[in-house]
Amino acid sequence: MSTAQQKMVLDWTVARDDAEGLLRSLLDAKRESEKRLRSLHQSDPFKRATGRSAIDDAIASTQRMIETLNRNIRESRHLLEDLELEPAGNPRAK
Repeated sequence: MSTAQQKMVLDWTVARDDAEGLLRSLLDAKRESEKRLRSLHQSDPFKRATGRSAIDDAIASTQRMIETLNRNIRESRHLLEDLELEPAGNPRAK
């Protein structure tokens, strides 16, 4: 794997790790928000209107982003490993 290819996979891995941190923060914020609303005997107006809170949408979006990054990392690693196994200058056509 070339240095540029390694950097690409590393960058995606860092982005995925950051997204996982964001997801943890969103889940914590959701728990805190729901706890606060319960203590005030209120409900989320956006959730009442749409069936989902804005934070639920952010959580779902972040989960999809993590899944996409994981898939890209996995596929890139497999492709790069396949290319490394080919004779120099003759990458396998797929």
